[in-house]
Amino acid sequence: MQPYDSKDFHVYMIASGRRGVSYVGMSSDLPQSGVGASRVRRQRFHDKIVGRRLVYYERRIDADSARHREYLMKRWRRDWKIELIERHNPIWSDLFEQLVREAGYA
Repeated sequence: MQPYDSKDFHVYMIASGRRGVSYVGMSSDLPQSGVGASRVRRQRFHDKIVGRRLVYYERRIDADSARHREYLMKRWRRDWKIELIERHNPIWSDLFEQLVREAGYA
């Protein structure tokens, strides 16, 4: 993986649990956004993501490519999203702490 750059954008998926309800989003600063389940529970950032965990993310170097990828992924069939998550995160663990470490915040 390329070195982390604070100007990177992320396309991510959060889920309520294994094969549960999922949400696809894009962020210009995912490590600071509060998507991680523990931070979301503690600070109650957004009703849509409370109690959910970051199960997949990918970095993009510019906003246009991130926006386009998010647009496409939001239109995917549910089984395609599940397959992508399970290929990279088979046990559906919360990847927020991993993201924070990669970004150099921890």
